Amino acid sequence: MLVQQFFVKGIAHSSYLLGGTKTCAIVDPRRDVDVYLDAAESLGMKVTHILETHLHADFISGHFDLAAKTGARIYAPKTAQCQFNHIPLAEGDTVTIEDMTLSVLETPGHTPEHISYVAVDQARGPDPVAVFCGDTLFVGDVGRPDLFPGKARELAFSLYRSLHEKLLKLPDFCEVYPAHGAGSLCGRALGAKRTSTIGYERKYNGALQIEDKEEFIASLTTDMPAAPDHFSRCTAMNRSGPALVRSLPVLEPFDPVRFNEMTKERDTVVLDVRDYDAFGGQHVPGSCHIDLGGNFATFAGWILPPEREILLVALGSSQAEEAAVWLRRVGLDRAVGYLKGGMFDWATAGLPTGHVGQVSVEELRQMSTGDRNMTIVDARAPSEYQGFHIEGAVNIPAPDLRKRYSELDPNISTVVLCSTGIRSSLGASILKQHGFKDVFNGAGGMTAYGAAGYGPECPVCVIPHGPHFLGKKMEITLGA
Repeated sequence: MLVQQFFVKGIAHSSYLLGGTKTCAIVDPRRDVDVYLDAAESLGMKVTHILETHLHADFISGHFDLAAKTGARIYAPKTAQCQFNHIPLAEGDTVTIEDMTLSVLETPGHTPEHISYVAVDQARGPDPVAVFCGDTLFVGDVGRPDLFPGKARELAFSLYRSLHEKLLKLPDFCEVYPAHGAGSLCGRALGAKRTSTIGYERKYNGALQIEDKEEFIASLTTDMPAAPDHFSRCTAMNRSGPALVRSLPVLEPFDPVRFNEMTKERDTVVLDVRDYDAFGGQHVPGSCHIDLGGNFATFAGWILPPEREILLVALGSSQAEEAAVWLRRVGLDRAVGYLKGGMFDWATAGLPTGHVGQVSVEELRQMSTGDRNMTIVDARAPSEYQGFHIEGAVNIPAPDLRKRYSELDPNISTVVLCSTGIRSSLGASILKQHGFKDVFNGAGGMTAYGAAGYGPECPVCVIPHGPHFLGKKMEITLGA
């Protein structure tokens, strides 16, 4: 029995190759599937099974593409009511791959239709050696049950039962292979380690230490991080079967004049994926900025309208292609082209440009302590803001600025801050779209603020591979 993990940064997604000697299964595949074909070929194996634990909310699964390229059968929860050819699985069903037997446990809670696969390597012994538990059990956390409006308490109760009456009945040495790691919004405090064991999680997983059922339910239905817009969309696409990648538009290079025409004649959105300082220097007016170096896929899925065509501004064709792959991973299938020659050719074509001033923490302190009438917008998550923030800063998470911009005065200077300058640049681009003219981005963000000695280190920023929502509130207010 061989297990090979594949990890996608940004969405913190883990998928797995589970192999015997000649055949293998892929568990919870990502949409760009060639990585599995290459791995199987290098191992001398054929992909014969595609195993889904649930209808993933934060990414588009690769089950359709993988089945089309390999002829492998798709296995999915019966209760998911998938609308494509598959083998539905329920509690007590088994899947056999050479000497391996996978027993199905129904483990709802994160989603209503969730299942887990308990693997026994018959060549070595009859005991469960591994469990592919999707988003029910994570390293250091458990799946969030609040993604379905009005069902959070019901699902939290189901999750408690799935954990305590099923998964925790497995042997302590049973290996745990979850579908996500630190950085995913499918949980609140996922650990950086990507695999674990039942015994270790039983002893050290904070959520599993809450034995009282009502306390457990309360802990998972209050103060949860916001769920991005694309979560419900991805679930629906995975149920119906996403379009094959080969059927999607091929990115075309458009010269500046044609690019400019397309922004006016079509229902389009211009997405700039360059670094935030490049966007600040000059950009296509009205464009949205999501730095490809940040949590690109999550924020793209969160804020971009899926029904509109996407025109990319990138450093070149390779960066545009990389952005398109990430967009497809979250169900944004309408990226049609990119600006040929980038902003250099746009500027030399005599077309107008927009700008967002980049201010250092020193400049920010000078601006905020002087006579300048200004607003500081902290675009981080509420848990980060509560941990520590600049006195007088208004907390509006970057995605929320799409609607909450009306709470701000567009006629005064506005500085947008986050932990590094990436999310705040997104927020600044949204404000520019809504007519704010004097907009600045806090370069380096609160990380720079702490490094300059004006406040403590951000508990999120100093642990880049740790949980994004630590659940610990420092509640420090910093004078500007």
